[in-house]
Amino acid sequence: MAHIFSPLRGRPMVLLWSGLSLSAIGDQLYSVALTWIAVGVMGTNAGYLTALQAGVVLLVVLGIGRWADRWGSRASMIGADLSRAVILLAVVLAWMATGVISVWQLAGAVVVLAIGQSVFRPALQTILPRLIEDRALLPAANGLLDATDRSARLLGPGLIGLLGGLIPVMHFLTLDAASFLASATAVALIGKQRSEPARKLRAAEPVLANVGRGVRALNSHKLLGFMFLTGGLMSAAWYTAFYLALPLLIRQHGITGPGGSGVAAFGLVISAYGCTNLAATLVFGSRAMPVRPQGQMFGGSLLMGGAILLLALATRLPVGWILPGLMAAAALGAAGGPMKDIPVAVLRQTRLSQADIGAAMRAYMAVTNAGTLVAMLLVPSLVEAIGVLTVLIACGVSYLVIGLVGLRQFADWTEPELAAPRL
Repeated sequence: MAHIFSPLRGRPMVLLWSGLSLSAIGDQLYSVALTWIAVGVMGTNAGYLTALQAGVVLLVVLGIGRWADRWGSRASMIGADLSRAVILLAVVLAWMATGVISVWQLAGAVVVLAIGQSVFRPALQTILPRLIEDRALLPAANGLLDATDRSARLLGPGLIGLLGGLIPVMHFLTLDAASFLASATAVALIGKQRSEPARKLRAAEPVLANVGRGVRALNSHKLLGFMFLTGGLMSAAWYTAFYLALPLLIRQHGITGPGGSGVAAFGLVISAYGCTNLAATLVFGSRAMPVRPQGQMFGGSLLMGGAILLLALATRLPVGWILPGLMAAAALGAAGGPMKDIPVAVLRQTRLSQADIGAAMRAYMAVTNAGTLVAMLLVPSLVEAIGVLTVLIACGVSYLVIGLVGLRQFADWTEPELAAPRL
């Protein structure tokens, strides 16, 4: 059994891991800080910014996916990091000059960061198998990168929780920009370690053909196909629960963290999520790929659904116990993510051809962001009509239904022994 840190034996993987670590912390600083700023400026309508982000990712995935395969993975990652750093610094400078931040500035930041994310993630998926010579280390490598991403949910929001009452909210965006610059530097140092597969035959592929190829690749594996089919609903439920319903509830109940800051309370809840998220990733990333991964995967969905329901129940606690209750519920549900995501990543990298991995990742990003887009266009009106608590409960029920249906549909599914990816 490979230890989760086993892939860090080579310099390229160390650099990739370093770059992702810094970029992931920046992502989490941005997500928490910008969400809190948006809720303060726009209230319930902050959901429309998340809809904008999802819509941009969807358009970029569909619009530049066929050209992204022509670029080197490393160059794509560096360009994504640099563009995100520049826009964040521009927003901070404008905010400092005027003393206020406008909805249009928030929207501009969301657009550029969404473009960067939609370029960075497929490039990361494509470059990883080329940096791992021993295919048996792929589960550990995916676990390591997943743990890095999830540890950022501990470190980024944790910084906000600790410093929320000490520094202006705008400068969390400054820290975010610095993390992206450091990430670009680390990825640049990797160099061209391995030749990349030829892309000329795929470069002129029409948009729909590129995404369609990814959909067909995912559907060629029944378990990956099911995760693709339900990915939009799970993404919509997760973002609605944690990045709209949760900050709205914290504001409604006047919950504060260190320094009497509401954003500090929000940061602490997301940090509690990140703590268990990281611990679970270390556990499941160090395990061999199970021959029956569906129990673990759909068990994770059930766990997440139950935890979201507990978030709703936590608001019924005495005032002094609401924040600890929210943190405990978030921490419980966080274990469900690695239970599902690590097997899905390994299956995608080992069951699909190398040429189809990028297209498959873009197809998955397209469906998850389409789901989030639709949800965030509808949720603000739903919150006004039925209340934020009812919306949160609906998110939890969605996860529970997917987990139960998956367990039933794949009760007899068995994965063949893990082998090298198809070429």
